[in-house]
Amino acid sequence: MPKRFLSLWFCHLTTDRMAIRHPELRGKPFVLAGNERGRAIVQASSREAFARGIRPGRAVADARAIFPDIRVFPDRPGWGKRLLYRLAEWCLRYTPIPAADPPSGLMLDISGCPHLWGGESAYLRDLVSALEGKGYRVRAAIADTIGAAWALARYGEQGSIAEVGGQREALLPLPPSALRLESRILEGLEKLGFRQIQQFIDLPAATLRRRFGEGLLLRLGQALGREAEAFQPVQPRVPYEEQLPCLEPIRTAKGIEIALQKLLDTLCQRLSREGKGLRKAVFKGLRVDGKTVEITIGTGRASHNPVHLFRLFALKIPLLEPALGIELFSLEGLLVEKVQLPQEQLWHRSGDPAAVAELLDRIGAKLGSGRMHRFLPQERHWPEHSVRPALSFDEKPDTGWPDLVRPLHLLPVPEPITVMVPLPDYPPVHFKHKGKLVRVARADGPERIEQEWWLQTGPPRDYYCVEDTEGGRYWLFRLGLYGKGEPQWFLHGYFS
Repeated sequence: MPKRFLSLWFCHLTTDRMAIRHPELRGKPFVLAGNERGRAIVQASSREAFARGIRPGRAVADARAIFPDIRVFPDRPGWGKRLLYRLAEWCLRYTPIPAADPPSGLMLDISGCPHLWGGESAYLRDLVSALEGKGYRVRAAIADTIGAAWALARYGEQGSIAEVGGQREALLPLPPSALRLESRILEGLEKLGFRQIQQFIDLPAATLRRRFGEGLLLRLGQALGREAEAFQPVQPRVPYEEQLPCLEPIRTAKGIEIALQKLLDTLCQRLSREGKGLRKAVFKGLRVDGKTVEITIGTGRASHNPVHLFRLFALKIPLLEPALGIELFSLEGLLVEKVQLPQEQLWHRSGDPAAVAELLDRIGAKLGSGRMHRFLPQERHWPEHSVRPALSFDEKPDTGWPDLVRPLHLLPVPEPITVMVPLPDYPPVHFKHKGKLVRVARADGPERIEQEWWLQTGPPRDYYCVEDTEGGRYWLFRLGLYGKGEPQWFLHGYFS
């Protein structure tokens, strides 16, 4: 069976993903920017921004000069690479050997797969349409070699399929850059007037080596199939799942508990050997009538302690309805993480971190999901964005808590109020909130808070801490400045 490869090129990988996660950005020009040598530089541009000539590598200031209303978002380093690996895992439904091809592509070994879709044309169309249906713009091509497939995907016609053994003919009209050459070699070819591969493909190897080195011969040989080229396929995630079939259908709570205990012991032994633990797990039962019942638990810290996990499940076992009986039990780890090694220090001067985490899990299981939260600071200016929920018990903050006076109760969304202000930059004399008039006895401020420079889309906020005549303290802010339109006032939190 001849080897066949399919190359996928995501023309706007990270910005397409951004538009998928934020549908309001679809059809609008925006860029992702990062800081390079003290300047904001465009790292990725959306389709609409690219069409206006705003390409990666431009300064954000130049991009704003071309299109003043363009939206700029911070680029996250490494995001594109992680996204490629997730997309490669998604492609496991099309081939068992997908690989990420950074910075913006995938390479699939599709040998023996296309006939399941009715041929290579139907296979390619189905894959491309599935990705475009998700919101990605992709170009794809199929050839005998990795190099030829890569070249056709980026420089050939959309959906190019080179015949078996026909990569040479497919490469002839393409530019030298289709061979993945170094810039130094491309500059040398350009100086000699070589603008297509067919102009130098038949030159003696000694001549090409003497003038351009081994790099050109290696890439040319890989594209033509003369030189071997390997790639590192992604490995499918190993499922953490155990099953227990029953000789007779189980209907009693005691029988369900015994099955759960056996599954937990087996799975936790495996997790312990690998140094991992469960963060989220589901216990399922397949009933005689063909229906599946299940219960799910979550932990604040990765755990492979079967006793602790059994206690969490035991609280929900009454929710399982065995009906005529359950004939197959399964336990699956939906989220598995590395277990933190015990630390030789006390946690907040008392107790063990693992014991504290298990206590919080039991309390959370009794109160219900979503009733207990832990928050960490993040480097954002707007107060409502300056904290984020922690993903786990052990997650450490990226930054420290700011040494600032902030209200005990911060409203998730500031609420509008009407105020009476004697002079600009003065605090209100009184304000009205939801029909209630509050008279101000004391006030402190203003404290000016602006958005990050790359997100600045409106006027700054001037915050005031005010106290009413009954001792109640409020956190107010003015959005905008007097003399530059009509400012708006909002209530953002309560100090008591």
